[in-house]
Amino acid sequence: MTEPDVERVLLSRERIETRVCELAGEIAAVYGDGEIVAVGVLTGAFVFLADLVRHLPNRVRFSFLKADSYATGTYPGALSVTLVGETDLSGRDVLVVEDILDTGRTLEGILGILRRRGPRTLRTVVLLDKVSRREVAISADFVGFPVPDAFLVGYGLDHAQRYRNLPYVGVLRSEAAGKSS
Repeated sequence: MTEPDVERVLLSRERIETRVCELAGEIAAVYGDGEIVAVGVLTGAFVFLADLVRHLPNRVRFSFLKADSYATGTYPGALSVTLVGETDLSGRDVLVVEDILDTGRTLEGILGILRRRGPRTLRTVVLLDKVSRREVAISADFVGFPVPDAFLVGYGLDHAQRYRNLPYVGVLRSEAAGKSS
């Protein structure tokens, strides 16, 4: 059953589960049996992060950061980044886990901050890649799905803090995207 504010399901639960498992295999192939520090970008990536790391054979340490450029709106503004549960990243293999790569500005800012912490390697995995909206020259090392330029919700993605718990990724109806309460 879909949420009434969702126009259509873009990615089903089953399709996401299959791709997340495949991504874990791709990541493990690059890192070998080494330890990874997974840096989850809150709040949107928490569902993806939880599912992804359960499929990784590697030892995984966790760190989180809060990156916000949307607040309660639908258009990006100034980026605010707050590190949560800070981990020493110096000399470590770091994997940034993000829900969606859109304009690229958020990921670009995050990577700049993390590079200053001296990781041995710094790679990125995104569940969704909205290439058509890119404003900076950046790409993720691992991508779940390329997606169209639509307002997407579910599987961690929200609109005004709603819909994160949907088990699929759906396209939000334009009428719903226009309201924030």
